[in-house]
Amino acid sequence: MSDDAPAYPFRLPDALSPPPEWAALRAEEPVAEVRLPSGDRAWLLTRYEDVRRVLSDSRFTRHPAGAGAARVTANEGGGVFGEKLTEDELHHRWRQMISRGFTPKRVRALRPRIEAMADSLVDAMIERGAPADLLRALGFPLPRWVICDQLGVPDADRDRFAHWSDTMLAMTRFTQAEIDAAQAEFAAYFATHIAAKRAAPGDDLLSEFIRFADGFGEQLPEEVLIGTSQGLLVAGYETTAGMIGKTAALLLAEPDRWARLRAEPGLVRTAVEEALRFDANPGFGVPRYLSVEIEVAGRTLPAGSMVVCSVGAANRDERAFADADRMDLGRTPNSHLAFGVGPQVCVGQALARVELHAVLRVLARRLPSLELAEPPSELGVREGLVVGGLERLLVRW
Repeated sequence: MSDDAPAYPFRLPDALSPPPEWAALRAEEPVAEVRLPSGDRAWLLTRYEDVRRVLSDSRFTRHPAGAGAARVTANEGGGVFGEKLTEDELHHRWRQMISRGFTPKRVRALRPRIEAMADSLVDAMIERGAPADLLRALGFPLPRWVICDQLGVPDADRDRFAHWSDTMLAMTRFTQAEIDAAQAEFAAYFATHIAAKRAAPGDDLLSEFIRFADGFGEQLPEEVLIGTSQGLLVAGYETTAGMIGKTAALLLAEPDRWARLRAEPGLVRTAVEEALRFDANPGFGVPRYLSVEIEVAGRTLPAGSMVVCSVGAANRDERAFADADRMDLGRTPNSHLAFGVGPQVCVGQALARVELHAVLRVLARRLPSLELAEPPSELGVREGLVVGGLERLLVRW
């Protein structure tokens, strides 16, 4: 690898526009060497077919094969969302357990409750008056309420989750000591919470996970339940919260988009899918370690290499999407890769979609005159976290 690899992640020109490196690399260097925040090197993939191929191949894992593998950051904090599990029968049972909690039937049953939560949050925002930060008023609290509700967490403990989630997703924002402290606090909280649910189960998702896990005894140890709860917090709260803000910003940045959605409420489903595809601020990307040597776009990558799949760049690939740099609220089909693909596709994607649909329906119904209270170019980007997102989203109505 060379000594002059560019630093990655790339800086965005503004919160809603893609970095110019995406298009340049897709055209000229679809497998590019980059320098990670840790100082280590990795290969960045930016074309749709290459990213889809790697994400679909179970030989390419989240786990390094041995010591000395590239790291995203210098921090050695523990993994989230099952990353402590191996790619074996234990991991299969873990995914089986998670999938049971997000069946289409279960998620459909949550829709009225989630929409009622969104309505309640919009009530409070309207009462406080404009301008309002849509992220603080709706984007951040709604997914937190939903995931805490699903995990049976008391309402009084909801706010503690925001700090834990931010800390566990840090690349450069927190020190290793702060990350370790957040991990320990979270683990201690959920060890107690799991014990209480085991003693007095409820109809929440965590109680269901405990019943499932206990059926396998030591094959699915308690640390996996804690790690699962941690992963659901991060995936169920942080990424969805960020996407709520980015979806609203994309629609409001061009008034014609918001006007079209209000006039055609049936577009909510395809508008959400297009926002997921069009998102220029998706965060770090998806890292994978190569267990075997492969050739990608004419370049041979040795076993043990880390590749970073830039889902955002792949979703803007002109080879896969007509008019890829145009946001089309009615785009169909739309085979974007925002939730991944293959054996490690996001199991919580149905819940994320329900929350995004609920937000758009409630905002269009309650606040048809909604608009940005600052120019799109002034929207701030959240820095130093693995996931992308906005610092604020000031709106008025």
